[in-house]
Amino acid sequence: MKVFNTDMHIVTFIFVIFEVIMLLYQFLFYLQRPFEKKRLYYIILLILFIIYNICGGVFPDPALKRISLTAQNILAWGSGVALACFMPYYFYKAYDLERLRFHARYGVLLFLLTPFLIFFGIEYLIQGNIDRAVKHGVIIPCIYAVICVTAMYRSIKLKQGEDKKIGKEMLLSLIAIAPWVSMPILSFFRVSQLPEVLVMNGGFLVITGLFIWQTIEQSREENHRLQALILTVEDSEVKQDVFLENCEAYKLSPREIEVAALISDGLKYKEIADRLFIQERTVTTHVQKMFLKTGVKNKVELLNILKGKDQLFR
Repeated sequence: MKVFNTDMHIVTFIFVIFEVIMLLYQFLFYLQRPFEKKRLYYIILLILFIIYNICGGVFPDPALKRISLTAQNILAWGSGVALACFMPYYFYKAYDLERLRFHARYGVLLFLLTPFLIFFGIEYLIQGNIDRAVKHGVIIPCIYAVICVTAMYRSIKLKQGEDKKIGKEMLLSLIAIAPWVSMPILSFFRVSQLPEVLVMNGGFLVITGLFIWQTIEQSREENHRLQALILTVEDSEVKQDVFLENCEAYKLSPREIEVAALISDGLKYKEIADRLFIQERTVTTHVQKMFLKTGVKNKVELLNILKGKDQLFR
């Protein structure tokens, strides 16, 4: 069943509507919590899925005379390549999989984007044979997808050794990315729109479920840790609510407040990183952001201004 006199299947259209609604909600949440980088990466992934579904559902359509068939094919296949290139980067950033750094930053450019530019941007434009361009263009991505997923699995196993709970979530994420591996195969055999949409968006639904679940868990943990840490701020001259009020006045994020509270307890950056299960350089980044927000130059000034000893508000 098609919609709006186009080649877009009704199932594809339903997925597009769902993803647009999700995009609006997530964008509003991001405006409220702009420090949540993981949500930003999810929003980008969401936008790419919407573009992928629209372009893959509508194009190519010979009835659309205003857009050449060549341009339609490039848009349809290009949207899929853009999505495929971003998926490893999403998992690299969202789950802090350091071993995916090469694949996320360089691998996708060399082994996904470059073949597309060569076989679609050159061969297809010169010869005009889309079937041949597809068969040539998916060989390298198909091999690379297996290599990339293997690297992702190893990264997940490494993370799992550090935190079993995180590991279980990322193993589910590995299942969610399985459709990404199937993209070159689906392209090679020119599978029809409906099976392709169900496979790709089915994986996205798993990613969405994991994202929502992790967001809820993270919010609960942040609230619990924040309340516990605020109670440990030891300063006989200042009440605990003053510290929290000053943190909110300077619009510090929950994670920044946690870091500030631990600094107040006298912990070093390495100890803070271990306590919060983050990297030491991430702690440094949070401290630098707090310096910018409060206008101070060192940790002593930061603690003074948050504890109310220095009332230099902006």
